Amino acid sequence: MKIFTTIIALYILSTLSVIAQEREGIVFDNYTKQRIARVYIYNTANDEMKYNDRRGEFAIKANPGDTLIALVKGYHADTLIVKKDPVIVFNLNRATIWLDEVSILAKRSPAEILEDRKRDFSSAYRKGDPGSLFSVGPTGAGISIDALYSLLSRQGKNARFLQELIQREYENNVIDTKFTQTIVKRLTHLNGVALEDFMQQYRPSYHFIIQANDYELGKYIQTSYNMYRKNPSAYRLQPLPKANPPKEEVKIERLNPN
Repeated sequence: MKIFTTIIALYILSTLSVIAQEREGIVFDNYTKQRIARVYIYNTANDEMKYNDRRGEFAIKANPGDTLIALVKGYHADTLIVKKDPVIVFNLNRATIWLDEVSILAKRSPAEILEDRKRDFSSAYRKGDPGSLFSVGPTGAGISIDALYSLLSRQGKNARFLQELIQREYENNVIDTKFTQTIVKRLTHLNGVALEDFMQQYRPSYHFIIQANDYELGKYIQTSYNMYRKNPSAYRLQPLPKANPPKEEVKIERLNPN
């Protein structure tokens, strides 16, 4: 009986030891040492996914030895192994080369960035691809259990979500290569805040960009600018409503005339 109790206790302790604890971390720009927000953090060991906050901080369930991946637009993906340090620190390198006091950027093409993402996250593409749902074996055609599991499992869903993020980044990069401030400024003569506001409101879709030639893109910008002049806030995002705290009840005690 004592041996059985000891075995149960050891099993419970071993189980508790593998339960991932929530670890805190922070993400920095390796060049400027500034904090980076909205970074996607992924733990390959338990499929835990988190975004960091506006201060660059995050909390994620992880054990020493787990592999974490950080992904955000404009930076190379970074991978690190969790250690026993109290804080996890990512130092991301930009996908563009920044030169001091020089406005020239050496940029890679969207296709090159996409290939890097696929290489860095190859496991996500394997897990996210369910393959054919039908299989043919010695006993005839039937449902592929592996494909069905990949389609419905949490790992498969998380992997496909990551693929969507990578595809969305690629499409935005393609738009940015054609819908540039230089071209818009030349056609509209807008500058500064007005230029940024116009480009945000009238940013073209990915499907339009890949089909339009230079003439069609120019016509789109000029037509959109005429609409912008008539109503500068037509497609401007509205600010989020502020949550008003509940008003404190003020109790007024009447004075006793006596």
